[in-house]
Amino acid sequence: MVEENAGSGAPRVHGELLKLGFDVSDRTVSRYLRHLYPREQARKLWAAFLRNHRDVIVAMDFFTVPTLTFRVSYCFFVIEHGRRRIVHFNVTEHPTGPWTAQQLREAFPDSYAYRYMILDRDGKFGEEVTDLLTASGMKPKRISPACPWQNGVSERWSGSCRRELLDHLIVLDDIHLRRVIRDYVSYYHADRIHDSLEKDTPAKRPDLSSRTNLRV
Repeated sequence: MVEENAGSGAPRVHGELLKLGFDVSDRTVSRYLRHLYPREQARKLWAAFLRNHRDVIVAMDFFTVPTLTFRVSYCFFVIEHGRRRIVHFNVTEHPTGPWTAQQLREAFPDSYAYRYMILDRDGKFGEEVTDLLTASGMKPKRISPACPWQNGVSERWSGSCRRELLDHLIVLDDIHLRRVIRDYVSYYHADRIHDSLEKDTPAKRPDLSSRTNLRV
């Protein structure tokens, strides 16, 4: 059944088995499918999901930044997959579920075209966060344990932010961190070239060569 319907998950397979008269639990089916699918097949299915729904996917994550006074600040951000645009970011020393939920309300105050939110299994992304996403019309998609590659767009952005900005300065406090990241996001949107965007920027940087004849 699974081989002929590659997109069928455990709940659907379980339902079909019940209709066929097999008395088996949903958990048993889930365990069997985990053994049935090799890791490479799971990787291909996830890659297909990202590719097919790229323009309606956003992802969120945290990364930590030590400060001059040996405190730790947490930078929260939401990034869209289509144009790699940072939808929202903020900084706090005390990340909690309610604080994260409030950031999502600020990130999506009006209607939007996103359908999926990729997130990891961090305790800060608890029921309050997932319930808010569901009520807003987005489907939370948690990555598998110890699989940061499944949230690769977020991982790449936080890595770029560290290499190109945070590794070259000492952060004083949350106010300082918020300011420098805001400046980096402006640069990232307007000027930084991305291979995945065919050498363009998230904000679609104008191509001057099409306006003037440049001599090298």
